[in-house]
Amino acid sequence: MGRIIGVANQKGGVGKTTTAINVAASLGVLEYRTLLVEARAKDVILKTEIPNLDLIPSHIDLVGAEIEMINYPSREMVLKNILEPIRRDYDFIVIDCSPSLGLITVNALTAADSVIVPVQCEFFALEGLGKLLNTIKIVQSRLNTALVIEGILMTMYDGRLRLCNQVVSEVRRHFEDMVFSTIIHRNARLSEAPSVGKPVILYDANSKGSMNYLNLAKEILQKNNLTKIKQEERIPISYLITKSAPS
Repeated sequence: MGRIIGVANQKGGVGKTTTAINVAASLGVLEYRTLLVEARAKDVILKTEIPNLDLIPSHIDLVGAEIEMINYPSREMVLKNILEPIRRDYDFIVIDCSPSLGLITVNALTAADSVIVPVQCEFFALEGLGKLLNTIKIVQSRLNTALVIEGILMTMYDGRLRLCNQVVSEVRRHFEDMVFSTIIHRNARLSEAPSVGKPVILYDANSKGSMNYLNLAKEILQKNNLTKIKQEERIPISYLITKSAPS
């Protein structure tokens, strides 16, 4: 049965959609059947340029979904009930959450097995993170006892800035093993890819952004003992730390 991973943080501009798109694309390139969810399923799953990557797209009407769902019975379970019949068709289902802690995000956390929390390498990196972690705890206790944090992902890292190094150190000091070894660097190709409607791995496979997200996908696979490669061929986590570490 496929693993469902939400990508959530109520703070906007931290790289949630970028992470959802590119980690899903990287998993697809690594030959894992992957579905990227940007909205409720509407009996439509679109194929993409990557053979192992399908997509359920978002829509502007999603902004009104929370109001419409208020009176639904078991309204927190809507997305879970929609995804259950198709999760066996995939190795991974990645859900891009909205920048809020509303009903849509709660639906995603209720449906998910785990959640990736992108955190921007900036001064207010930890702002609101406590509220998100508290929401996750509430969902764990009331709606989804199996939900775990896949990891905290440091994004938009610029090695030239002392502040970025300080933020990474502070987050790792606070959350230790919860933080991914892989760090997502600021990268022009990563920023340009959405303008042509492509994940960065199709836009520029040799870019730093592409390499970062491939490393993240491999780290997720290794962390969950899901990699298809032999043990002796796996990329050591220490190597990922070295390649992604602040310099």
